[in-house]
Amino acid sequence: MNFIHFLSLILLWSCSTKTPQTTTRQDKKSDQPAVQVGPVLGIERIGEYLPLLKDKRVALVVNHTTIFPNGTHLADSLQKLGVNIKTIFAPEHGFRGMAADGAEIKDGVDTRTGLPIVSLYGKNKKPTPEQLREVDVLIFDIQDVGVRYYTYPSTMHLVMEASAEQGKKCIVLDRPNPNGHFIDGPVLDRKFASFVGMNPVPVVHGLTSGELALMINGEGWLEGKKSADLTVVPCLQYTHKTEYTLPVKPSPNLPNMQSVWLYPSICLFEPTIVSVGRGTDTQFQVIGAPNPAFGSYTFTPVEKPGAVNPPNQGKLCYGKDLRDVDAKNLGFTLQYVLDFYHKAPDKTKFFTSARYFDQLAGTDMVRKMMAEGKSEKEIRQAYEPELARYKEMRKKYVLYAD
Repeated sequence: MNFIHFLSLILLWSCSTKTPQTTTRQDKKSDQPAVQVGPVLGIERIGEYLPLLKDKRVALVVNHTTIFPNGTHLADSLQKLGVNIKTIFAPEHGFRGMAADGAEIKDGVDTRTGLPIVSLYGKNKKPTPEQLREVDVLIFDIQDVGVRYYTYPSTMHLVMEASAEQGKKCIVLDRPNPNGHFIDGPVLDRKFASFVGMNPVPVVHGLTSGELALMINGEGWLEGKKSADLTVVPCLQYTHKTEYTLPVKPSPNLPNMQSVWLYPSICLFEPTIVSVGRGTDTQFQVIGAPNPAFGSYTFTPVEKPGAVNPPNQGKLCYGKDLRDVDAKNLGFTLQYVLDFYHKAPDKTKFFTSARYFDQLAGTDMVRKMMAEGKSEKEIRQAYEPELARYKEMRKKYVLYAD
């Protein structure tokens, strides 16, 4: 056993303490050491990626979710192992994950590690040649929620693109997808590509970050159809049906699993007059607007950490409380958006940005069919053929059983 593998085994042992989603069991009869039950995350498989970092200059694309089961951050662990980390790249919400949705993240220095932090949100969303000049390897490890509008996959796409263009190695440490148990929604039409949806996948794509990275590479979706020098470190003991409770909230306005499961359906309200609970303690679990026509449940958004100037700030909103909905088994639904649209006294003012709604939906078909009075069933029938083609293509890239 070489020294690197010895160190990695020590660190892996120290990072395998019991957590809500990762438990251990002891065989009392054989006195064997505890065996991990539940997913083994890519970050935990240190022996798979540490040798790739030997004598390399490393950049980390990480945030507050980039932790071992015991809460230790990857940056801290790799520093202790003597890995030459040059830079930390931070996505939306920042390195510590507390910035508000859409807020510009500024460069800085991490006080804990002393490492420079370079923002990948705001004006600079893609690592520049200058920022990667002294880097050989980029490691991406950020918890995703399996929904196309979430911006972390867009950050991964651009990191892969920069890696391909500048001849850098790219490593993705995989994590479970909490919405990986189903696939649904319109497939993005490239005419509506943006940072809230860069790739032609459905709203709920049924992929982990590692699988999506393989798809991006394999389908030639990077600029110029380039291919990144990609290594994915998969999870172990995981399937797409494995229930996985996130150990920390992935972003400020997804505080619990109910919000994560409702997010695919509720996020479509963002470019409308309807609040999704930003500025409350029930983000993405309540919906409402300042009109009693929308329902009997009430709440008032106010400014909070992670929610600067939230929609309908200071206004009493009427709508629905979704905290008791069986969100995990709800899947993706248009029922809430359609219901509120039909109840809107002035439908011409329902969308605050029709373009942004189309970017989230990935198509203008949904909005146009809503205006025509079409049902959810009719809208689903319209996007189903493209969704079926995606599901067939997806089979080439899955690392885990469905």
